[in-house]
Amino acid sequence: MIRKLKSGKYRIYSRKVDAKTHKRRNLGTFESMDEAKKHEREIQYFKHH
Repeated sequence: MIRKLKSGKYRIYSRKVDAKTHKRRNLGTFESMDEAKKHEREIQYFKHH
């Protein structure tokens, strides 16, 4: 899940909520939406290989 921050950057959050903190895990912050989407694809690839 990618969200835009107030600073104008984009952050990837985990899809599931963490059981302990009840928040989504921060998986990285990026300057542009394209960079964030690219990294999200890399994360999904890594999870399934």
